[in-house]
Amino acid sequence: MSLLQRTIQNAQTTMAGRSTAPGSSRSTSKTLTDYLESGPSRKDILNFTNQLAVMVRAGISLQDALESIASQMQKKRFRKILMDLKERIEAGQSFSQALGEHGDVFSDLYINMVAAAELSGSLSMMLQRLVEYLDHEAETRAQVITAMVYPLIIAIMAVSATTFLLIFVLPRFLTVFAGKEHLLPGPTKIIMTISGFMRHYWYVVFPSIIAVMGAFWYFIHTRVGREWWDAMKLRIPLLRRVCNCLYITRGLHTMGVLTNAGVPILDTIAITARVTGNQLFERMWQGVHDEVRQGKKIAPSLSPYELMPTGVIQMISSGEESGTLAEVLKDVAEFYNRELRTVIKTVTSMIEPLMIVVMGFIVGFIAMSIILPIFKMSSVAAGH
Repeated sequence: MSLLQRTIQNAQTTMAGRSTAPGSSRSTSKTLTDYLESGPSRKDILNFTNQLAVMVRAGISLQDALESIASQMQKKRFRKILMDLKERIEAGQSFSQALGEHGDVFSDLYINMVAAAELSGSLSMMLQRLVEYLDHEAETRAQVITAMVYPLIIAIMAVSATTFLLIFVLPRFLTVFAGKEHLLPGPTKIIMTISGFMRHYWYVVFPSIIAVMGAFWYFIHTRVGREWWDAMKLRIPLLRRVCNCLYITRGLHTMGVLTNAGVPILDTIAITARVTGNQLFERMWQGVHDEVRQGKKIAPSLSPYELMPTGVIQMISSGEESGTLAEVLKDVAEFYNRELRTVIKTVTSMIEPLMIVVMGFIVGFIAMSIILPIFKMSSVAAGH
């Protein structure tokens, strides 16, 4: 076991021991405020790491830096965590061990990189790398959210407009056809049925829609549901390109950062598996981890999986052969990050006309359902 692995294991052991030791001097009870207040967000972690990197680079001790940042922190829960880190360091723990006590706030990647920095004596440089990594992840996340928000807004507007037409507008026109239902064409009868059902049973329709959405949300957060949804995200035509680039970028960028930081390769692959965000990719990296643990290289271990492009595997293989794996991973991750931005722009530009076509079809169908019976009645009247 390497020195870094022993450091992380000691942090985890210390965390387990302190959380279960009877008579511990540190209270583990939480107040109502602790439960109501939200924990530190990704932005909070990024800002904290950035401030800490600047202070450590300026020569300020870790304890003083933590105390200074905590004094300016507005979130009480995060302030308590920072003061706890300071106290643990003063009590003799390393920074990575203190971070390990708050594994729900600081990720495995964060703790491992700090542990590697402590062994190499380059904490300031490693904190700066963490800032760059967290900033990159925040940017990627913002790109994906932006791509998903736009079609969601369009879809909500389309559904709202259709509902408004069916409930409030159509009934005013359909009163003209009262008593002449036998003369109405099929589309008009369909629209009348839908409109009548929504007007008379709205108290069933809307709660049912909310219940279905809630059931779907609950389902995709179960083990089986998440696996199904992760597989569907890689099959839906437009979503597939975005998600594939996202998971490849996230995995390779994480591997590159950890490898360049000096984290052992097995720990690097294990952390990469946990941060990908997709169970299929996670299972792939876990399989690679098992193969590498048995003595194989990364590239041959990736070959049986179809999730990773052949070109990427070949570049990883060349990086392993030349000893420049970290640089290769960084270059490939940057390439796929640019590809992700391009794909998001392309998908967004395709969704807009697609939603317009769908909305036009719905409105056109409703308009046709109103106009057709008018023409039909006019022709019947002319025949008489």
